[in-house]
Amino acid sequence: MTKISAQKILEQKGGEKIICLTAYTFPVAKILDECCDIILVGDTLGMTIYGLQNTIEVSLEMMINHGKAVVRAVKKSLVIVDLPFGTYEKSLEQALESAQKVINETGCDAIKIETSRDLVATVKFLVKNKINVVGHVGLLPQQVEEMSGYRYQGRDENSAKEILETAKLIAEAGAFALVIEAVPADLATKITQAISIPTIGIGASAECDGQVLVIDDLLGLNQEFKPRFVTRYENLTEKISAAVTKFSVDVKTKKFPAKENLI
Repeated sequence: MTKISAQKILEQKGGEKIICLTAYTFPVAKILDECCDIILVGDTLGMTIYGLQNTIEVSLEMMINHGKAVVRAVKKSLVIVDLPFGTYEKSLEQALESAQKVINETGCDAIKIETSRDLVATVKFLVKNKINVVGHVGLLPQQVEEMSGYRYQGRDENSAKEILETAKLIAEAGAFALVIEAVPADLATKITQAISIPTIGIGASAECDGQVLVIDDLLGLNQEFKPRFVTRYENLTEKISAAVTKFSVDVKTKKFPAKENLI
């Protein structure tokens, strides 16, 4: 099985759609590896794994620990790890130190950073230092407080222009892919057509070069929050609840453990 590289993802621009899902654990990553081009160890683990309200409190150590687990499981997919809030914004040197630490300790293939215009220089600096970088425009969850919540971005002419221009600058700075989150479909399409690197949409456009979803959303494990761009392909919450209820009943009625479970 050939390992997918950043160059291979770059070459998929305008071609076969790029499949990307998040994973945070060994068993889930092992399952996803068969179907995905990219597995993202997203800082969404703050909510999905740790029960936090947002991604702000996620630490570099959390990302590294889960990154290690995912990398151990993956044979084919490109593994990207998010740099969490507060680990790359202060200076170019801080960003490089954080990126190198994540890559060296996890063995992942690339890092992703949420990229406003003032962080384009950071992308360029990381790429210059041989770090594979994915940018991220539109809704930036690490800046959710400044953005007044999880709202679609780029709805007006000025903000749409800013997102488009930032996307162009990120591509020029050397990122090999760009996540576009929660923007109008026509804007995401315009960005995809305007830049030379693949775009990966989440709440963006079917015309993006690929799509990403949080695995917990796709599987219906997150019942409390469902953005309009999420499709639940399964409802594992109900299935898990049913299985646990059956186990509870079997224990109380002494059906479990059965003879075949014992020696």
